[in-house]
Amino acid sequence: MAARRAREFALGAERGQLGDETLGFLQDEVARIAAVYQRVPLPTLFPDLSAAQENAFRLIEGGRVRPGQLRQLQVCASLLSWFMAKASHDMGDTHSAMMQARTAGVCAGQAEHPGLLAVVDGVKSLITYWAGRPEDAVFFARKGAAEHPALRGSVSAWLPALEARAAALLGDAEAVHEANRRAEDARSGITPDDLDNLGGVLAFPEAKHGYYTAESRVLLGLSDKETTERADAATAAYQDRTTAHWAFDDEAGSRCNLAIVRLHADSPDSLEGAADAIRPVLDLPPAQRNNGIVVSAGRVAAALAESRAGRSPAGLQLRDEIGQFDTSRLALPG
Repeated sequence: MAARRAREFALGAERGQLGDETLGFLQDEVARIAAVYQRVPLPTLFPDLSAAQENAFRLIEGGRVRPGQLRQLQVCASLLSWFMAKASHDMGDTHSAMMQARTAGVCAGQAEHPGLLAVVDGVKSLITYWAGRPEDAVFFARKGAAEHPALRGSVSAWLPALEARAAALLGDAEAVHEANRRAEDARSGITPDDLDNLGGVLAFPEAKHGYYTAESRVLLGLSDKETTERADAATAAYQDRTTAHWAFDDEAGSRCNLAIVRLHADSPDSLEGAADAIRPVLDLPPAQRNNGIVVSAGRVAAALAESRAGRSPAGLQLRDEIGQFDTSRLALPG
């Protein structure tokens, strides 16, 4: 609270003109939010995120900035709006999420930042994918890649990986495998850019890439050896919470994919294996049950309903537990 009060005092003291400390406050907030977003419950972060976005907008609209400072402010505003788009999506508000994403795109365009423009298309693809609009998700992923072919940051692998997952929802196996091939090719040529250097939720590390690839195969209904191995590896990559790439929602998504693969295998221990995989997900507190996690858990319930194991007493109990999980999701206080 004391740090926030000091920040607000400094921002107020420099209202007449944008000083280096004010810009530094915003840049520090952007870096901090990028780093912790995927590691903490959204309700603990949202007030600071909303305040930082408001400060960035106010300073831009104030008009008392030098040209070089204006571009830096536009970058901050774009990133903060990108975070707000992700936050709105996590709360299940697709309309607000897309509004925030479009605002991020306007600011990225004003800043003439190709990497930011690409990740804006990426978050639009992410939002529409989880909203059950795979055609739109494919469109935004392909748009970002086509309009920024020279990018070598991790977004160059993220966009085709997003496309592969969305194509899997459409049942287009050929498009899935082709997009995954392009994502792997891009992975081999990545040169970290300024967004990767911020890291956290803005980066697309190998662990997340593995999760996406496994999910695209799972959504195609595959349960072969390669799919099982990829789902196992993706889950294992998120076991160590001290790693820089750890994210509670990516771990949850990986676990849900593993549960589905085990159910698809239809072996005597399928139900036990699926229950073991999803148990840590179901134990998440409501403040971490974001939209993507709830949708992923729902996919497990759907796989249970289609399997023989899901009709057993233990399977019915697990389906009921997932149903209760779905009704107790992330919400901001007030």
